[in-house]
Amino acid sequence: MDILPLLICGATGLVIALALIPLIRKISLDWGLVRGAREAHHTHRVPVPRYGGLALVLAFVGVELAALIFSPVPEAQRRDTLVMILGCLAMFLVGFLDDIKPLGAKKKLVSQISIAAAVAALGITVDTFKVPFAGITINLGWWGYLVTVLWLVSITNLINLVDGVDGLAGGICLMLMGLLAYMGHAQCNLHLMAAGMVGALAGFLCFNFPPARIYMGDGGAYFLGFLIGVSTIISSQKGTVLAALIAPLFVLALPLLDTTLAILRRGMQGLPIFRPDRQHIHHRLLETGISQRKMVLGVYGFTAVFLVMGFMAFASKGLWIPNLAGLGALMILLLAGQLNFTREWFAVGRVLGNSLQVRQEIQYALALTNWLVLEGARCPRLDSLWESLVFAARKLGFNYVRLTLEDGERIWQDTVARNPTPTRRAAVLDGQFGALELGARILAETPVTTPEDDAPKLAIATDEQGISDQRAFTIIADLLAEGWVKAARRWCQASRLPLRWDAISEPGKVVTIGEAERRYVGGLRQ
Repeated sequence: MDILPLLICGATGLVIALALIPLIRKISLDWGLVRGAREAHHTHRVPVPRYGGLALVLAFVGVELAALIFSPVPEAQRRDTLVMILGCLAMFLVGFLDDIKPLGAKKKLVSQISIAAAVAALGITVDTFKVPFAGITINLGWWGYLVTVLWLVSITNLINLVDGVDGLAGGICLMLMGLLAYMGHAQCNLHLMAAGMVGALAGFLCFNFPPARIYMGDGGAYFLGFLIGVSTIISSQKGTVLAALIAPLFVLALPLLDTTLAILRRGMQGLPIFRPDRQHIHHRLLETGISQRKMVLGVYGFTAVFLVMGFMAFASKGLWIPNLAGLGALMILLLAGQLNFTREWFAVGRVLGNSLQVRQEIQYALALTNWLVLEGARCPRLDSLWESLVFAARKLGFNYVRLTLEDGERIWQDTVARNPTPTRRAAVLDGQFGALELGARILAETPVTTPEDDAPKLAIATDEQGISDQRAFTIIADLLAEGWVKAARRWCQASRLPLRWDAISEPGKVVTIGEAERRYVGGLRQ
């Protein structure tokens, strides 16, 4: 393999990324193209531009042009190259539009499936694969299209899933591109493209490593995930080498584990499968008190070990896959045993029982938050929407709500309590739609006294207003915060007013109390 073209393509990607990212960041900030709403599962505290993926896509195009100069694609592979480029650009467009204005999970999933199906229909499919350690070749037939679509959509969303902490997705994708540069030297100049993307991602990480100054956004995550998925299929020579498909999965060991746990967790709790939350592995690691930088570097080290396994799996043509998979599973179990929050993974019975216990509470919370969202378009005044928020919070078991907007705050507190149990409070939202703080009595932590023993004990006080346990408190608080964000957005769209307590409307303009002629507005409580 000639090293010089790899270095030039890598340098091309690096230079394009370093040149474009500061420009994209400046335009985003100057033009106000920063989504200010911080969702409940995000870890950043200030608005950060989300359009870094645009620089990665432009670097990809530049690298492809440079690769054609050094090594023109053979005629037999030109169609696959063109399909790969168009498919990646289409997937980027879906994510980029979502970065500009949220599309919703269903629309994004349908778009992803459509793009993946089009790529499969145009010839990039997993038709057959040879199991190296068994010497068996399996012809998939029409099932190959289904496997291809499932593969492409899964890898795309895996990369987007891991993009929850500064620098995490970029670093993992950089390692994957390094593996693809080793795997793809015989197919469609994939090694040159992958080397160029290594350079582009290195440049991107200069601005994305904690504390991040720009994010790749859904556009960048979708683009990278789809590019990795398509490249592995092409590298496998139409799916005849299983190792080319399995090797990248070693690098994706952490996202795969995280996704599996998320699906199981949400399924047991009755939550939508695609609902984002703050229970991912990287969120739980941050809750232990370590800094983002240390956490990201730790994940880099973990992924680097599995990257070596990926190289070994491909170099051995799949012969070592069973041994490497066993070694990887053992490493995960040993590392998991060192973390306190992983102990619940192994207590299957207790976890299942707790999940079933709070499932009804969560289902009720989903229904109430959906009602709150609908109220957003129906309430004539913001105070009316505030009253709806308080009603939903009270029905869900909260006894304290504090909502702070730009021009003031509202506080509701239930002062009637049967027992003087402490209230646990949490700030669950702080962004464009205000700062929301919720409090509730955690009934599982209510001290009670029995005649047999005067010492306080922990018991569930089902006759008192509150929430069953801390886990349910966290989930329901996040659901209510998400419901408020959607309701507030609807209220702003319907009323065409800013989210301020003193905002009123007059024909042809918006007026706020406190301007030149301070007007009295009946019904607005100051």
